[in-house]
Amino acid sequence: LMKNIYLLSEPLNFFLLTQFFGFFGNVLVILAFILDRNLRHRSNYFFLNLAISDFAVGVFCMPLYIPYALTGTWHLGKGLCKLWLLMDYLVCSASVFNIVLISYDRFLSVTKAVSYRAQQGMMSSPVVKMVAIWILAFLLYSPAVLLWEYMTGCSMVEEGQCYAEFFNNWYFLLCASTLEFFVPLISVTYFNVSIFYNIQRRQRRGSIQYCESPGSSSVSWRFCFLLRRGSSLSEMENSVSSVMRSSRPSLASNCTSPTATSPVAVKRDFSASFRANSRSRLQRDKKIAKSLAIIVCVFAICWAPYTLLMIIRGACQGKCVHPILYEITFWLLWINSSLNPFLYPLCHMRFQMAFMKILCPQKLAALRSNDTPSV
Repeated sequence: LMKNIYLLSEPLNFFLLTQFFGFFGNVLVILAFILDRNLRHRSNYFFLNLAISDFAVGVFCMPLYIPYALTGTWHLGKGLCKLWLLMDYLVCSASVFNIVLISYDRFLSVTKAVSYRAQQGMMSSPVVKMVAIWILAFLLYSPAVLLWEYMTGCSMVEEGQCYAEFFNNWYFLLCASTLEFFVPLISVTYFNVSIFYNIQRRQRRGSIQYCESPGSSSVSWRFCFLLRRGSSLSEMENSVSSVMRSSRPSLASNCTSPTATSPVAVKRDFSASFRANSRSRLQRDKKIAKSLAIIVCVFAICWAPYTLLMIIRGACQGKCVHPILYEITFWLLWINSSLNPFLYPLCHMRFQMAFMKILCPQKLAALRSNDTPSV
C-alpha cells in the first residue's frame, strides 16, 4: 500500500503543480484586466479571451481528470463524462484559436500599422472576433462529442472509461487535427515570418511603414505619400527640402519676428522627430517579433506530440501507442494553457505594472515615488 501511495504521489504533485500555475496565472490576467482600466485596449481583449479559456482548463478540466489519470477508472458517471469531454475539447480549441487571433492582431499592428491604428476605437471588431472564436471551437468537436453514439447507433466507450466516441476514428481525427493544429500552426508561422520580413525590409531601406493622418501641410502629406510607397529616408529628406524651397517665399512673408521658425529648422525638427519615432516603433516591433517566435515554438512543442500520436493511435486502433506516452502528450496540452499567461501578458509592460499593483502595491508605490522628481 505504501509503495502504491508513493508511486501515485509523484504524478499527483506534477498534476497539482500544473493546475496551480494554470489557475493562478490566468486568474491574475483576468483580475489585472478588470482592475486596471489602462489594459482595456483593443488587442488586450484577446489576451482576456485566451485567459478565460485557459482558466477553464485549470478550474474544470484538470480537477476532474486527475482522479481518472491516477486510478484509470472514471467514477463520476456518464453524464459528467460527456460534460467534461465537451468542455475539454471546447476550451482547448478556443485556446488554440485565440493564439492565432493574437498572432494575427500583432501581424496587423506591424505590417498594416496605418489601417490598424485607424480602427483602434472600434470595439465591435474585437468582440465579434472573440465570439467567433468560441463558436468555431464549439463547432469543431462538440457536435461529435454529443451526437456520435446516436449517429452510429451504439457506444464504443467501455464501462468505467471516459473518452470520446471518435477516439479511434482515424478519418475524423485527421480532419479535426488539421483544423485544430496544422492550420493554426501554419498561420502563426506565416504571421511570424511576415513580421520578421517586414522588420528586415524596414531596416534595409531605413524606412518605416507608418505615418499619422496627413494634415494640410504639404510636408507631412509628402512624407505620408513616400512612406506608404516605401521610399528611403534620404528620398524623404530630399523631398522635404524641395517642398521647403518651393514654400520659402510664403514662409518668409509669414515671419514677422526674428524669432520665427526658419524652413531649415522646421525640416530639421521634422526629420529628427521622424527618426526618433521610426527607431521607437522599430524596437517595439522587434519585441513583438521575438515574443511571437517564442509563441510559435512553445505552441508547436506542446501540441505536435499529442496531435501526431492521436492520429497514429486512431490509425492503429490504440494498439501501437503506449498509454503512458499518450498520457504525457495529453498533459503537455494543458501545460501550454499554464504557460500562456507567462508567454503573453508578462511580456508587456502594462500587464507587468498591473500585476505589481495587485501583488506588490507597496513596491509599485515606492517605484513611482522614486520616479517623481523632487520639487
